[in-house]
Amino acid sequence: MTHDLLDLLRQWHQSPDEAWVLAVLTQVQGSSYRKPGAMMLFHPMGKSYGMLSGGCLEADLRRHAQQVIQSQCVAQVEYDASDESDSSYQLGCGGIVNIMLVTVTKANDYLGFNPLLAALARGDSVEYELSLPANASPCQQASAKLSIVPLSDNLTQAQLKGAHKAVTAYKHEVLTMRLAPPIALGIFGAGLDAQPVAAMAQQLGWQVSVFDERSAYGRLYDFPSVKVVKGPFDAIEPAILKRLDAAIVMSHNLNLDAKALSLLASLSQPHSHNNLAYLALLGPPQRRDRVLRIAGLELADIKCFFSAPAGLALGGELPSSVALSIVSQCHGVLHGSAIIALDEVMGCP
Repeated sequence: MTHDLLDLLRQWHQSPDEAWVLAVLTQVQGSSYRKPGAMMLFHPMGKSYGMLSGGCLEADLRRHAQQVIQSQCVAQVEYDASDESDSSYQLGCGGIVNIMLVTVTKANDYLGFNPLLAALARGDSVEYELSLPANASPCQQASAKLSIVPLSDNLTQAQLKGAHKAVTAYKHEVLTMRLAPPIALGIFGAGLDAQPVAAMAQQLGWQVSVFDERSAYGRLYDFPSVKVVKGPFDAIEPAILKRLDAAIVMSHNLNLDAKALSLLASLSQPHSHNNLAYLALLGPPQRRDRVLRIAGLELADIKCFFSAPAGLALGGELPSSVALSIVSQCHGVLHGSAIIALDEVMGCP
């Protein structure tokens, strides 16, 4: 279970007619752990899914959620940590956050959760508009609507996924959010060093697929909760490949790596309406050049971000260190991030 919205919706969908409460971050002033549009769900028995802070607020939000269930009225809650003399909630970020809590019921059409779940599971990005009724309003006054976000030639699905929180807007008692399905990662090669890559990506909430042509590789118990596809690379269903946002080629076999690289290079072409934005190849530069020659490719044939040797120079040589290096780089590329200090990003003194 991750904090990804799709996972939250799947938890809700197991028992949609119970008295669930949605908590959504609506406004932020100053610094905050999460951004507007972040959501979490509370089950009536007390279990929660997702998070809106680093753990500072969740216990108090659970109390508010129980009150919302009892009253069936919206709660608009503000937490102010800008006053350092007030230690009421011990917010570490020092900002002001506003959160709405509302029940998810048939009376408010489950806040559009059913079509939202279907769209995200299908791989579509959506624009989700959530009304923000006044504090103590009946929960049935809350409403939501969504529309599919069409892709354009200059905006890939991966870019939508990396930037969807940036276009969250609050206006006229409506919160508009750009919501995207989880990042889809394909790992080509199912050796021992692919296991920590898959595990880290899953921890981030990514959807992971592992591909290998070799019968002795890709055992299901080595890749729990991962989609394992065994068979020739050129027999992989086009729909699976089309949804990949990132791919890592790491079979340690020159011919298999070349075959995978040739297949993935075609997905990186502009105007192809595929998602692939990051492609990595394990091994040193001279090996990269050999793989490219076998595949009949030039560097210029790969139009997305191509990392070969794969990953960032973080140090370490064990599989977990290599996995951290590659997944970190992939995460940064898909989110359009530069490798700079956090204090420069956040404007801290």
